[in-house]
Amino acid sequence: MLDAICLFDELNPVTYSVFKFQKLSDLDIEKYRQVLVCPACAGKAYYRKASKDGKAACFGSRYHQADCREFKPSAARTREELHAVEVNQLLVNSDAMIIDFCRQPSQSKKSINTSKPLGAELMPNECTQKAEQSSTSTPEPKLTGGPNLNTGTEQVAINALNQSAEQTEKRIAKEGLEKLLHSLMRGSELAESDLWVYTDEKYRWRAKNLFVNFADADPTENGSPRMYWGTVSHIDKEELWLNPADTKDVGIPIDKVAEPLKLRFGLSERRDFEGAAIILFGKCFWNKAKTRKIIQLWSNDLNRVFISKSDENE
Repeated sequence: MLDAICLFDELNPVTYSVFKFQKLSDLDIEKYRQVLVCPACAGKAYYRKASKDGKAACFGSRYHQADCREFKPSAARTREELHAVEVNQLLVNSDAMIIDFCRQPSQSKKSINTSKPLGAELMPNECTQKAEQSSTSTPEPKLTGGPNLNTGTEQVAINALNQSAEQTEKRIAKEGLEKLLHSLMRGSELAESDLWVYTDEKYRWRAKNLFVNFADADPTENGSPRMYWGTVSHIDKEELWLNPADTKDVGIPIDKVAEPLKLRFGLSERRDFEGAAIILFGKCFWNKAKTRKIIQLWSNDLNRVFISKSDENE
């Protein structure tokens, strides 16, 4: 996108070319970048500054309408829309879903050591422990018939039990953060669903109460966590805070995990955060002055966050 409309003053919207926008002061850029929309379909837009390796500054959007003239289908967009279809089908076929925080993002499979969960070498945690336990534990025996149980009613009973077990297993879905985020970004019904979602062995939530867009984030009374999601407008100059594009009064502190976070998701410069989609399991609370809502990553565990960089062609 070469142009975007700024709605900072909604009564007097201003159309900026990317060339004009990048010449604004740093203060004005920070002020206007969170209220940009596509000039063709009014989808929420972002500004991405020029990169160190020569990529030009640009506007983009992850919210184009399908018939928008600015919309350029990409392989990433196609994959995300497929994830939305798959999650919608999951909602139909499943009684509950388990969030697999240890699932390795597909975009990083070629660049990491597959013998360990992603990030295990950076921050050992429960995913590392589970991987080690699974590699040393004895597999559970399957229900099978012995030499004297291969005929007659015994075999019928075994077949029935096996079939029942398979059907029960199919009703409990298991998904990682990558697919869940992509589906939410592409309009799946997950955030409105009554599906039971397990965040661990003990705690379950209705999906509609668990998945919260940044624009709807509010501190919970008892500090109860949620799955917060949306897009990033930008990261501050010190690279300590992420600023969601969906709201002006929410901040995500990353000071304790900044370097491993960037390494994990291939975020080599500030530009890479701009327009990225993000989902994280965390708690929301007010700052001391009650002027800003803070969403803190739960236990600073990198397995509980996923970031999907925006496509250069969006």
